[in-house]
Amino acid sequence: MNGPHDMGGMQCYGPVKPEKNEPIFHGDWEKRALAMTVGMGFAGQWNLDVSRFARESLPPEFYLTKSYYQIWIHGLQNLMLERGLVTENELATGEMETHPLEVKRVVSADEMPAALAAGGPVAREPSAPAAMAVGDKVRTINIHPSSHTRLPRYARNKLGEIIAIHGCHVFPDSNAKGEGENPQWLYAVRFSSEELFGPDAEPRNSVVVDCWEPYLERV
Repeated sequence: MNGPHDMGGMQCYGPVKPEKNEPIFHGDWEKRALAMTVGMGFAGQWNLDVSRFARESLPPEFYLTKSYYQIWIHGLQNLMLERGLVTENELATGEMETHPLEVKRVVSADEMPAALAAGGPVAREPSAPAAMAVGDKVRTINIHPSSHTRLPRYARNKLGEIIAIHGCHVFPDSNAKGEGENPQWLYAVRFSSEELFGPDAEPRNSVVVDCWEPYLERV
């Protein structure tokens, strides 16, 4: 979707100013926000791409004025509300009022390190050979879906060259809509800065974008 999260190539937001010696967390509440969001992922009520879309679809005025983990927590709240895992009043009071719903898995604090180490791999066995090869010239499609996609706005309808093949992976566009994993080949595509951003871009620079096969057309 063309939401406030898709800021690549956008202007008028000012320079990026990295925080010197930035800590991993700016407060204990951020640790808890991360733990709750990751922990709820094991409940089996949604997948990673659904979780990403929950954050991306927040209103722009909220998304652009809140911190990273405020966005995470608000996205998590919306996911839980939509699935009846919590009520508005329970969120407001912090008190459980309804019987908890059964979920796929509850991960305790002691189990979390091992669960995180195991991860959630998204590589899958291919059902067909890759349609494209390293060195192929390709053009990205021009799409503006209302749901989740990993094809950034600035890289749509652009000419590039495949420089690597990453294997077959879960296709986020379908996974976020509950239409199944639909594994697709994933390619690293290199674009010149001029192709992406026009003649005013810095010359001889390039950007590499990981693109699933449905995003590409061979030139």
